[in-house]
Amino acid sequence: MPWLLVITAGFFEVAFATLLKLSNTFTRLWPTIGFAVCAILSFAMLSWALRYLPIGTAYAVWTGIGAAGTAALGIWVFDDPATFARIFGIAMIIGGVIVLNLTGTH
Repeated sequence: MPWLLVITAGFFEVAFATLLKLSNTFTRLWPTIGFAVCAILSFAMLSWALRYLPIGTAYAVWTGIGAAGTAALGIWVFDDPATFARIFGIAMIIGGVIVLNLTGTH
């Protein structure tokens, strides 16, 4: 269950980062409200999961999902450049999270 919370929190991190962009510096009401709700849910889920998981590994998974997911969404939805370096960077983030999970305490 704690890992499900971290993974779900990571997806809410992608959502709040995306909604932050769509809020246009907090000048658009609904994206701003969506940002706040997703941020609160993301931090709450991460907080609950940290009761049971090592902080370094859980935080790396959370930020990894957020960083890689937001970068991928930027390429897919917001027409961010899909260069080799960006895709390689996303792969490196995912690889780093995997290595941390394989070497972390259980």
